[in-house]
Amino acid sequence: MAYTTIDDPSAYFQTVLWTGNGSARSITLDGNSDMQPDWVWLKRRNSARNHALLDSVRGGTKQLISNSTAAEGTDAQLITSFDSDGFSLGTSNDCNSSGDTFVGWNWLAGGTASSNTDGSITSTVSASTDAGFSIVSWTGNGSAATIGHGLGSAPKVVIIKSRDNAHAWFVGHESLGWTKYMTLENANAINDDVIWNDTAPTSSVFSVGGYSSTNGSGVKFIGYCFAEKKGYSKFGSYTGNNNADGPFVFTGFLPAFIMMKSTSTGGDNAYSWSMFDNKRSSYNIERAMLKANLSDAEYTSGSNADVDILSNGFKMRASPNETNGANTYIYMAFAESPFVTSTGIPTTAR
Repeated sequence: MAYTTIDDPSAYFQTVLWTGNGSARSITLDGNSDMQPDWVWLKRRNSARNHALLDSVRGGTKQLISNSTAAEGTDAQLITSFDSDGFSLGTSNDCNSSGDTFVGWNWLAGGTASSNTDGSITSTVSASTDAGFSIVSWTGNGSAATIGHGLGSAPKVVIIKSRDNAHAWFVGHESLGWTKYMTLENANAINDDVIWNDTAPTSSVFSVGGYSSTNGSGVKFIGYCFAEKKGYSKFGSYTGNNNADGPFVFTGFLPAFIMMKSTSTGGDNAYSWSMFDNKRSSYNIERAMLKANLSDAEYTSGSNADVDILSNGFKMRASPNETNGANTYIYMAFAESPFVTSTGIPTTAR
């Protein structure tokens, strides 16, 4: 019996930390496998700074900001190349200011992108069917449309953003249903609209409505699509209990990265998109939290959103509304190692 489809998740996802030096340099990933990342999400940790999201389809100098609706910007001093074992940086303060600490989350897609004609609009796609991740670029036509994603299985999460205009980041998640969406750049609750044309993704395409913010005529868009892979990725929901002995969420692997969000309304940014990983804190309780919708420095003290990262999932150890109020939460998680490998070898907790 095969327990997982991926025995070495570091071939497809890795977190890396560094301290900036203000000079052009290479950042080497340190997982079990060398990996040339296709999507890199960067954030300064020790002080406030915008998130920087870059990918190999748009190019490493093309920045989108998860905590902003801003259109794509260009900075020649961000990622100067995607390398066989990491990436190279310029001197931008978003990634390499001297003495500042940074984190980079790195995903492998399919390398060089190619044309995809599965949808009603031809897209350009870099896809890894093994990892269930693709980067999708297209130009809108002003109507409801389907977009080919190249995964060969239906994605459970789709994130899209207009590159040309100041529009929201739209997040579709199977646990929300495809008549609803959330927005990455703020703490808003679940919304109901035809962002996904009220149509679930299929094994070949996802759907978008004809709004200017989702498929405006002549407007360039980028999308990130995630299909679930046993032992490597999990996309689901849980119900908080507003208690320090919080719910346990089974993923089937030791998580390397978790991001969760309440589907309820948040006041004073209390219900932000909370991000945890296995490198910024290497022991339980995990308290090193960043927020995808805010430029804030890393939160590291108190019980703001305590989480235990376990061999087969994660457990809430505090009761803030961000992660464990009396609310429903959606999450996305990627593995450090599977709970049980394809050869039957179990993983131990950290």
